[in-house]
Amino acid sequence: VQLVQSGAELRNPGASVKVSCKASGYIFTSEYIHWVRQAPGQALEWMGRIDPEDGATKYAQRLQGRVTFTADTSTSTAYADISDLRSEDTALYYCARSGWKFWGQGTQVTVSS
Repeated sequence: VQLVQSGAELRNPGASVKVSCKASGYIFTSEYIHWVRQAPGQALEWMGRIDPEDGATKYAQRLQGRVTFTADTSTSTAYADISDLRSEDTALYYCARSGWKFWGQGTQVTVSS
């Protein structure tokens, strides 16, 4: 099982960013994909999850409205789209398969003017 994420991103405040997570080694539609992030000096924060089988999503309340998760079953890739970026969104973003045994390598998103 592998989860491979897209590379680091630098954005201005107010912009959007889309992070990808390509899965391999298992049936993509059989497991949820969770998204978590870790800001500098902070604990891991669960952002939400998507069921790739039907696209059903659940978001952390504090991020609802700014985050959208999608999944492309043709490429076994999950996406996290974060809009209206703020400096406090600067963090390492991870995808993880349900069960928390398999994680992506992390994507650094930096929001700075």
